[in-house]
Amino acid sequence: QVRLVESGGGLVQPGGSLTLTCVASGTISTIYTMAWYRQGPGKQRELVAHITSGGITNYVDSVKGRFIISRDNAKNTMALQMNKLKPEDTAVYYCNADIRKIIVGPLDNYWGQGTQVTVSS
Repeated sequence: QVRLVESGGGLVQPGGSLTLTCVASGTISTIYTMAWYRQGPGKQRELVAHITSGGITNYVDSVKGRFIISRDNAKNTMALQMNKLKPEDTAVYYCNADIRKIIVGPLDNYWGQGTQVTVSS
Protein backbone atom coordinates (compact mmCIF):
# COMPACT_ATOMS: atom_id res chain seq x y z
CA GLN A 1 0.00 0.00 0.00
CA VAL A 2 1.05 3.60 -0.57
CA ARG A 3 0.69 6.33 2.02
CA LEU A 4 1.21 10.07 1.85
CA VAL A 5 1.64 11.77 5.20
CA GLU A 6 1.77 15.54 5.64
CA SER A 7 3.25 17.39 8.59
CA GLY A 8 4.25 20.90 9.58
CA GLY A 9 0.93 22.65 9.77
CA GLY A 10 -0.04 24.92 12.61
CA LEU A 11 -0.98 28.41 13.71
CA VAL A 12 1.11 31.30 12.46
CA GLN A 13 0.76 35.06 12.49
CA PRO A 14 0.30 37.03 9.27
CA GLY A 15 3.66 37.59 7.64
CA GLY A 16 5.09 34.47 9.19
CA SER A 17 6.44 31.30 7.63
CA LEU A 18 5.74 27.58 7.77
CA THR A 19 7.19 24.60 5.95
CA LEU A 20 4.99 21.63 5.13
CA THR A 21 6.44 18.21 4.41
CA CYS A 22 4.93 15.22 2.65
CA VAL A 23 6.45 11.76 2.94
CA ALA A 24 5.46 8.96 0.59
CA SER A 25 5.91 5.42 1.85
CA GLY A 26 4.98 1.88 0.93
CA THR A 27 5.40 -0.03 -2.29
CA ILE A 28 6.73 2.61 -4.69
CA SER A 29 8.52 2.24 -7.99
CA THR A 30 8.30 5.76 -9.35
CA ILE A 31 6.75 9.02 -8.17
CA TYR A 32 5.86 11.36 -10.99
CA THR A 33 4.22 14.72 -10.45
CA MET A 34 3.70 15.74 -6.83
CA ALA A 35 1.47 18.58 -5.77
CA TRP A 36 0.07 20.57 -2.88
CA TYR A 37 -3.62 21.38 -2.80
CA ARG A 38 -5.56 23.34 -0.22
CA GLN A 39 -9.14 23.75 0.84
CA GLY A 40 -10.13 26.80 2.82
CA PRO A 41 -13.30 27.20 4.89
CA GLY A 42 -16.30 27.17 2.57
CA LYS A 43 -14.09 26.92 -0.51
CA GLN A 44 -13.36 24.31 -3.11
CA ARG A 45 -10.09 22.47 -3.08
CA GLU A 46 -7.52 24.24 -5.25
CA LEU A 47 -4.12 23.39 -6.65
CA VAL A 48 -1.43 25.45 -4.91
CA ALA A 49 1.73 24.18 -6.60
CA HIS A 50 3.08 21.16 -8.36
CA ILE A 51 6.50 19.79 -9.21
CA THR A 52 7.45 17.20 -11.79
CA SER A 53 9.95 14.42 -11.20
CA GLY A 54 12.43 16.54 -13.14
CA GLY A 55 11.91 19.53 -10.88
CA ILE A 56 9.71 21.73 -13.05
CA THR A 57 7.41 23.77 -10.84
CA ASN A 58 4.21 25.71 -11.24
CA TYR A 59 2.25 27.85 -8.78
CA VAL A 60 -1.18 29.35 -8.49
CA ASP A 61 -0.95 33.13 -8.95
CA SER A 62 -1.94 33.89 -5.36
CA VAL A 63 1.19 32.24 -3.93
CA LYS A 64 3.79 33.12 -6.55
CA GLY A 65 6.79 34.78 -4.96
CA ARG A 66 5.79 33.59 -1.48
CA PHE A 67 5.72 29.77 -1.62
CA ILE A 68 8.44 27.40 -2.79
CA ILE A 69 7.78 23.77 -3.65
CA SER A 70 10.62 21.24 -3.63
CA ARG A 71 11.16 17.50 -3.56
CA ASP A 72 13.80 14.93 -2.75
CA ASN A 73 13.39 12.02 -5.13
CA ALA A 74 15.81 9.83 -3.19
CA LYS A 75 13.75 10.19 0.00
CA ASN A 76 10.29 10.27 -1.62
CA THR A 77 9.52 13.57 0.07
CA MET A 78 8.10 16.91 -0.96
CA ALA A 79 8.06 20.22 0.87
CA LEU A 80 6.21 23.50 0.64
CA GLN A 81 7.98 26.50 2.12
CA MET A 82 5.37 29.15 2.80
CA ASN A 83 6.52 32.72 3.44
CA LYS A 84 4.70 35.98 4.01
CA LEU A 85 1.60 34.08 4.98
CA LYS A 86 -1.77 35.80 4.78
CA PRO A 87 -5.07 35.04 6.51
CA GLU A 88 -6.45 33.92 3.15
CA ASP A 89 -3.84 31.13 3.11
CA THR A 90 -5.75 29.48 5.97
CA ALA A 91 -6.76 26.04 4.76
CA VAL A 92 -6.21 22.34 5.05
CA TYR A 93 -3.23 21.53 2.85
CA TYR A 94 -3.12 18.18 1.06
CA CYS A 95 -0.28 16.29 -0.53
CA ASN A 96 -1.01 14.63 -3.87
CA ALA A 97 1.12 12.38 -6.04
CA ASP A 98 1.02 10.24 -9.16
CA ILE A 99 2.73 6.98 -8.27
CA ARG A 100 3.56 3.77 -10.05
CA LYS A 101 3.90 0.95 -7.52
CA ILE A 102 5.72 -1.43 -9.87
CA ILE A 103 7.67 -0.72 -13.04
CA VAL A 104 5.02 -2.00 -15.43
CA GLY A 105 2.05 -1.31 -13.20
CA PRO A 106 -0.67 1.33 -13.51
CA LEU A 107 -0.17 4.97 -12.62
CA ASP A 108 -2.41 5.82 -9.67
CA ASN A 109 -3.15 9.07 -7.87
CA TYR A 110 -2.85 9.33 -4.10
CA TRP A 111 -3.85 11.86 -1.43
CA GLY A 112 -2.63 12.53 2.06
CA GLN A 113 -4.95 13.16 4.97
CA GLY A 114 -4.21 16.88 5.11
CA THR A 115 -2.63 19.26 7.59
CA GLN A 116 -4.26 22.43 8.93
CA VAL A 117 -2.62 25.79 8.39
CA THR A 118 -4.16 28.74 10.20
CA VAL A 119 -2.91 32.27 9.65
CA SER A 120 -4.25 34.58 12.31
CA SER A 121 -3.15 37.19 14.80
